Amino acid sequence: MSKIPVYFMPGLAASSAIFEKISLSEAIFETILLEWEIPLDNETLSQYAKRIALKVTHPNPVLVGVSFGGILVQEMAQFIDARKVIIISSVKTNLEFPKRMKVAKATKAYKLIPTNLFANIESLSAFSFGSKINQRLKLYEKFLRVRDKHYLDWAVEQVILWERTVADEGVIHIHGDEDDVFPIKNIQNCMVVKGGTHVMILTKYKWLNENLPKIILKLKN
Repeated sequence: MSKIPVYFMPGLAASSAIFEKISLSEAIFETILLEWEIPLDNETLSQYAKRIALKVTHPNPVLVGVSFGGILVQEMAQFIDARKVIIISSVKTNLEFPKRMKVAKATKAYKLIPTNLFANIESLSAFSFGSKINQRLKLYEKFLRVRDKHYLDWAVEQVILWERTVADEGVIHIHGDEDDVFPIKNIQNCMVVKGGTHVMILTKYKWLNENLPKIILKLKN
């Protein structure tokens, strides 16, 4: 029996290292980790998705995306005959965005985000912002590998301006009830992970390792 190819796309600016604790049976699945690339000048999200889709070389793959990676795999599915599309800590349409993101779109406030700070997270770590923030900075330092300002500016804009308003009913959505980026109150039709935050790909890996295989192997209704 041929293995089921499962492609994983990390969140905004993150490296595939965020999947280091995800383990699928090698007897059944072939795991392929995708990485972000620097966008071309004036490249749209759809054009970018088409370009990344070229890296999917297996027929009938499973696409798994986290956060902005979840948005991207939904766009990639327009160019790939995917077996399943699974998003984690993400959104299915811009209607699931929190109010602050809708305000950022209306006011263009997202253009004021100092994305250059991400380029030097190590220097931020030298300051004390409290244990919770310092802990998150350490996570950023380890997992946020794409520090290119052009990419960061582009990525933030693509999220805020994402135009999808109708969800693909075939998309499987896994979401934590303590997600502070995309609050659960705005999310429709998802599998809820209790205690799951926006970084539950790292913190709820046991749940994911147990349930992802079942979700992938479950026949569509």
